[in-house]
Amino acid sequence: MTLASATVGSGRHGPPGKPGKRTDGRLDRGAGTWFLVLPALIPILVLSVGPLLYGVALAFTDAQSGRTRATQWIGTLNFQDLLHDGLFWESFRIGLVWAVGVTVPQFVLALGLALLLNENLRMRWLARALAIIPWAMPEVVVGIMWRLVYNPDAGILNETIRDLGLGDGRDWLTGLATALPAVIVVGVWSGMPQTTVALLAGLQNTPHELHEAAALDGAGAWRRFRTVTWPAIRPVALSITALNFIWNFNSFALVYVLTNGGPGGRTRLPMLFAYEEAFRYGQFGYAAAMGCVMVAVISVILAVYLAGRLRGGDDR
Repeated sequence: MTLASATVGSGRHGPPGKPGKRTDGRLDRGAGTWFLVLPALIPILVLSVGPLLYGVALAFTDAQSGRTRATQWIGTLNFQDLLHDGLFWESFRIGLVWAVGVTVPQFVLALGLALLLNENLRMRWLARALAIIPWAMPEVVVGIMWRLVYNPDAGILNETIRDLGLGDGRDWLTGLATALPAVIVVGVWSGMPQTTVALLAGLQNTPHELHEAAALDGAGAWRRFRTVTWPAIRPVALSITALNFIWNFNSFALVYVLTNGGPGGRTRLPMLFAYEEAFRYGQFGYAAAMGCVMVAVISVILAVYLAGRLRGGDDR
């Protein structure tokens, strides 16, 4: 008997079985992996994918609150109404201004703070702990705290302006010209810590030998940043910027607490507009259509942004 026939006869290598199952009755590695992933996958499907699909379906109906008759399928009528809804597109414009106005300063300031915290400074651990305090605070608490800061009568901002002799201050959150910039400042302050932490992690993963070699070659601080530091943290910067843009555009609680969309709709972000349509006016189908449009437009903007950045990285 040859070695091959003995091996076959011993049952160690039988005929190929069905995919996902071994001939000895045990699950193969692929099926076992799905079995381990399933406990984490089920909550995602139930709590995220399921409501998303339900919301998309709701956008094609005339669902309203307090109705006694059954909800009807109306096709794309909600989306046709949205095309002519000037208030919605104005809120969308405000949302883009808010998202860009928060994301860009947030990144620039966080990058500077991360570079500072990456240096070998005294009490660096304390500075890092203080830097992430806004991240640990709920958005509602941040909103209430900044409402006190912006208070026109006893707020610390106006009190400081008066003490410096720069004027009598102003009502920052109710002024038509100052409401959105004031809210953007709060957004930058509250969202900067997570960007700082992400960039600091990227900086700490940059080999120190590269900086030493560049310094020996006579490279100054800016050249070392441009040729060594930035290429090392670029993937992290790209990812956190994209995530920040999504988070900022979808902001709700912070602006709701600060201004509730006022004054005169100057800070009415798309999420606030959809919230009002759904829970103040009871137009669930119309609000769901708004959500679908927001997801689609933001997905396109991010796809173009990421494709351009990644293509630029490949060219270099």
